[in-house]
Amino acid sequence: MKKIKLSMMSLLTIGMLLVSCNDDDTVNVDLTGNLEVSIDGLDNLGSDFQYEGWLLVDGTPITTGVFTVNDAGELSQTRFEVLNAVLDSATKFILTIEPVPDNDPAPSDQKYLAGDFNNDTAVISTSVAPAIGDFSDISGTYFLRTPTDEVPGDANNGNDQNGVWFGLPGMPPMANFDLPTLPVGWIYEGWVIGDSGPISTGTFSDFGDRDSSNMFSGMQFNDGPPVPGEDFFLNAPMGETFPLDIRGRMVVISVEPVPDNSPAPFTLKPLAAMVAADAETAPTAHNFNNNTSLTYPTGMVTR
Repeated sequence: MKKIKLSMMSLLTIGMLLVSCNDDDTVNVDLTGNLEVSIDGLDNLGSDFQYEGWLLVDGTPITTGVFTVNDAGELSQTRFEVLNAVLDSATKFILTIEPVPDNDPAPSDQKYLAGDFNNDTAVISTSVAPAIGDFSDISGTYFLRTPTDEVPGDANNGNDQNGVWFGLPGMPPMANFDLPTLPVGWIYEGWVIGDSGPISTGTFSDFGDRDSSNMFSGMQFNDGPPVPGEDFFLNAPMGETFPLDIRGRMVVISVEPVPDNSPAPFTLKPLAAMVAADAETAPTAHNFNNNTSLTYPTGMVTR
């Protein structure tokens, strides 16, 4: 009999938690609702990272749950159960990239997409803060030159087709990117598509300074100009033959997460250019193309 009384008390307690009365004495038993997420263009992050959604309520991010994406771009989950009080009060949706396992309950610095709610929907993109930034009106130039194997004061050695640098040629070269300054958690990276795949020229956040790498450069006489870029003389990756002729190859500027989920270029490739087979070397500058309409994810969330 005692067990029966305890069970009845438990049922009564649960019922009191699930049932509430408003000012009109009507009963509301729906404590949770669904958030529908639809995003195109997301990459498979591999086994060490995952995506996580967040709703911003009074300035506080509240998780909606994590999901992964397969090689076909399909989300592992598109419907997430969330408290109605959170859904009703949310002003913004934010998508982040999180490590696996994730020991930090707060959002990572890798805030990828975001969108403000307009009634029950939010259109999400990289352009809405605190996401990466607006890439709708961007530009940049590159030039072909190999300064790292030249003896200072001597004439050009005539092999400028083996190096690519980002900016305007000159004495010294100058920065010439019209790109947004990236928030914490993201960095730019240059690439040349070689015979066996993408070859990194290094990461950078300052357009008017050297990047993080010169592992392929000559380095006999100097470290290169004060702009990002690379000469391709030493330490050829497997499948590549150096010196590497840049002409006839694709050159790309990508946006990479920090920490990076892959040694290959990330989804976001704002600038790209196919170098002409007969492209002139420095002092000629060549223009990048705005590539964002092809590589940037977009989507919508509905509450």
